[in-house]
Amino acid sequence: MSGQRPEHTGWFTDLDPDDLDGAATAITEGRSDQPRKWPEQAVQAGFATDEADYYDAVHEATVHATREAVRAREASDDQQLQHAIKAMDDCERTANELAERAAEWAGSLFADVDAGIEGAREVATREPETEAEGRAVSLADRAVDLADEAAAIRGFIERTAPSVAPNLAAMAGPVLATRLIALAGGLESLAKKPSGTVQVLGAEDALFAHLEGHAPSPKHGIIFTHEYVRETRLEDRGSAARAVAGKLTIAARIDHYSGDLREEVHEDLHDRIATIRARADADEEDDR
Repeated sequence: MSGQRPEHTGWFTDLDPDDLDGAATAITEGRSDQPRKWPEQAVQAGFATDEADYYDAVHEATVHATREAVRAREASDDQQLQHAIKAMDDCERTANELAERAAEWAGSLFADVDAGIEGAREVATREPETEAEGRAVSLADRAVDLADEAAAIRGFIERTAPSVAPNLAAMAGPVLATRLIALAGGLESLAKKPSGTVQVLGAEDALFAHLEGHAPSPKHGIIFTHEYVRETRLEDRGSAARAVAGKLTIAARIDHYSGDLREEVHEDLHDRIATIRARADADEEDDR
C-alpha cells in the first residue's frame, strides 16, 4: 500500500496502533496493486499481536474514517444551505400561523387589528392592560421574532449560495438554487441528475400520480418559480421549463466540478427563452 515498495509495506507501516487519525488516513489514501497477507505482515511489523488484533484495528480505523467523512459532509457549505432553507421555510410557516392566531385573538380585545405579520408587529407594540391582552401581545411578539429570524436566514442564504454554487445562484437566484440543492440532497447529487429529473424536482406527488395513471405528466416542479418559466405563456411553458432545467443542470455541474462563473451558459439560456417567447409575438401578428 503506502510507500515505494508495496510488496514489503502495508498501510500500518510506521503507524502507532493507537493513532486512529493516522490509521484512518492510511486506509483512505492507501493503494495496493493486489491482495496481500496483511494480517501476517502486520504481526511481523509489530503493529498487531495476532490476526484478531489486526482486524480489530482495521475495524476501529474504518469506523473512525467513516465518522470523520460524515462529519465533514455535514459541515460542508451545501449541507448548511440545506439546513438553512428548511429552517427558513419552518420559521415563515410558523410565523404566519402564529400571526393569524394573534390577529384573531387581538381582534377580540383591541380595535383596528390587521392580519398577517405586519398586523402582529403593530399588536406587539401595544401596552396590555389585562392578562388576556398580555398573552395576545406576547403571542404577536413571538410571531414577529420568527418572521425576523426567517428574514435573517434568507440573508444568510443570499450571501452564501453565490459562493457555493455561483452559476446556479446567478441563473436561478440564491433561494431557488438552494431549494434545488436541498431537493437533490446536495450540490454533487444535483450535478449528477439528468435535466429531465431537475425539471420536475419538487413535483414528486404529481409525478407519482402520473406514473400510476391518475394525472398528466408534470411539466415542471419548483423551477416554476423561475421567471423564465412562470412568465412564459401556458402553451410554451413546457419548452421554457425544459430549457431552464437543461441550463440549470449544466450550471450545477460547472459549480460542482470547477466552480468558475461562465457567462456563456447564462447568455445561451437568455437567447433560448427569447426564441421561445418570440412564438407568442408571431402568433399575435398572425391574429391581426
